[in-house]
Amino acid sequence: MAERLAGRVAVITGGGSGIGLASARRLASEGAKIVIGDVDENSGAQAAEEVGGLFVKVDVTDAGQVEAMFQQAVDTYGSLDIAFNNAGISPPDDDSILTTEFEAWQRVQHVNLTSVYLCCKYALPHMLAQGKGSIINTASFVAVMGAATSQISYTASKGGVLAMTRELGVQFARQGVRVNALCPGPVNTPLLKELFAKDPERAARRLVHVPMGRFAEPEEIAAAVAFLASDDSSFMTGSQFLVDGGISGAYVTPE
Repeated sequence: MAERLAGRVAVITGGGSGIGLASARRLASEGAKIVIGDVDENSGAQAAEEVGGLFVKVDVTDAGQVEAMFQQAVDTYGSLDIAFNNAGISPPDDDSILTTEFEAWQRVQHVNLTSVYLCCKYALPHMLAQGKGSIINTASFVAVMGAATSQISYTASKGGVLAMTRELGVQFARQGVRVNALCPGPVNTPLLKELFAKDPERAARRLVHVPMGRFAEPEEIAAAVAFLASDDSSFMTGSQFLVDGGISGAYVTPE
């Protein structure tokens, strides 16, 4: 595989599992030095060891910890070239607005939206100082269309990520820093499997809307992350990069 990212330093939050872990493997295979940020010390440390990188235990809702994570990446490897702000949650108590409690709403906003704000806030100064960088924020296909199965807090948080990404992409376009939103469809990750194992009917309702007839594999999303991180996407910023199996293009999905 071509080393499009040789010598570049990538920080990946939520890098201990799912899309984050698959992306760490992919970016490392293309030459990047990897910093795994995760709240789970066991999975995060294992992921960092696997890719020969650095693990930083971080609560992505804590400003001080997020700032320290990016500083540690620069102190260790000398630069910050890629920030994949990927940590997020989709808890089972996030459902219809009629039944979702305020505490669940707040928790999802903090982890999914506030964390991206903090990661962008503290990654940007390092990138601006060196005049280049790629920030990739994980949004979702539900940021551009309503979810077939209601998850009001998650949907709202990902819409916020997409809107914030657009604004940052525009603001810093002429300063060498690109900011794009990755919008995956449903992915076979531990998070999704756990959610749907508790509610097979919800899984079936979600799957019927995917024209390709299946959920994505984490490695397929990781390939999109590598593209957005590399110079192959050098004319992209402020974009919504949909990798959704055709969901957003479908009106009626054939059986």
